[in-house]
Amino acid sequence: MPALIFRKGLDLKHEVAGVLAQSYHSALVNQIKEQDYRYESGRLTVHLAREFGFCYGVDRAVDYAYQARKRFPDQHVYLTGEIIHNPHVNDQLRGQGIRFLSDPAERGVTLGPADVVILPAFGVTIEELQRLDSTGCTLVDTTCGSVLNVWKNVKRYALDGLTSIIHGKYWHEETQATASQAVALNGGHYLVLLDRTQADYVCRYIAAGGDRDDFLARFGKAASPGFDPDLHLQRVGCANQTTMLSSESLEIAALFRQTMLARYGETELASRFRSFDTICSATQDRQDAVIRLLGDERLDLMVVIGGYNSSNTCNLARICADSIPTFHIADPDGLVSADLVRHRDVTTKQEVSTTGWLPAEGPLAVGITSGASTPDNLVEQTILALDRYATGPRNPS
Repeated sequence: MPALIFRKGLDLKHEVAGVLAQSYHSALVNQIKEQDYRYESGRLTVHLAREFGFCYGVDRAVDYAYQARKRFPDQHVYLTGEIIHNPHVNDQLRGQGIRFLSDPAERGVTLGPADVVILPAFGVTIEELQRLDSTGCTLVDTTCGSVLNVWKNVKRYALDGLTSIIHGKYWHEETQATASQAVALNGGHYLVLLDRTQADYVCRYIAAGGDRDDFLARFGKAASPGFDPDLHLQRVGCANQTTMLSSESLEIAALFRQTMLARYGETELASRFRSFDTICSATQDRQDAVIRLLGDERLDLMVVIGGYNSSNTCNLARICADSIPTFHIADPDGLVSADLVRHRDVTTKQEVSTTGWLPAEGPLAVGITSGASTPDNLVEQTILALDRYATGPRNPS
């Protein structure tokens, strides 16, 4: 018996609104927005980016998860994995009694018609969806509309005989799901590129050929089964993981266009190259807002809040770190004291502890933004911690 699938909520939005507000919203953040995104206390001035925090897709996914728990109070409710990349939100869902199939204690669980499984905002691969469907369990699909838009484009590429060039992280759930869509049709292929450096390598191969074995060694985990660079790079279409750095995605698409134009000429370009900007609007808005903030205000430092495995949050930190001291914290606890901060280093991508991060004297201007999977209550807690450390006595750790 095929699974029952809920894709448009479970008609319990109003019933869960109160617990969602209590768990994730912030009266202080709303007040700061009304005060021109500015918070002042003593020597501290906090400037909030004009766009930050929960996007529509994340808000919808979390809402559906709470509705599912409410709708099926006497059944096991599972998530295939993290619903979004924010540890606070995922722990809150565990606290609601929602179990994660990715947790060690749940691996190997046998699903059946009595069970409910929530699909995350990133989506799942076609193979995973087929496996879940075969169990007959009830599915609650929270896949973001922006992700579905990418899937639509890569399926069109495959239908037209183009290989999908996906700017993303091959290990990321969203990119894995997108890649599965690219090969859904017989003959479809994909290649996942992490950054401009990898794109440069591939475009040089297109232009002049190269060492096929070296190519396959570099991209073995990031290419479709049976990928042949001498065959499958003759016609390409560009797409991306929706949370990547927008400027880099656009650069990569432009590079492929230029390469295909030089290799095959203007008359064949339309049949050999295609591109759609599939960065989600919320990701773009948050990147644009932080760029505006950095340009409009004189800031001493930036604090970026969000999960270390959140792609869109990491890219916000990358943007900020290019021009100002930046501290990407997973949650407010990362601000350990006025002297010590625990954060993800943008360069090494490892968590580090930095001392002397907060200027001890004089006016202090701090910019704050947060990733699309970070709720406002964590932004509030971060602001209050900054206020304590900036205006209170310094207690060395």
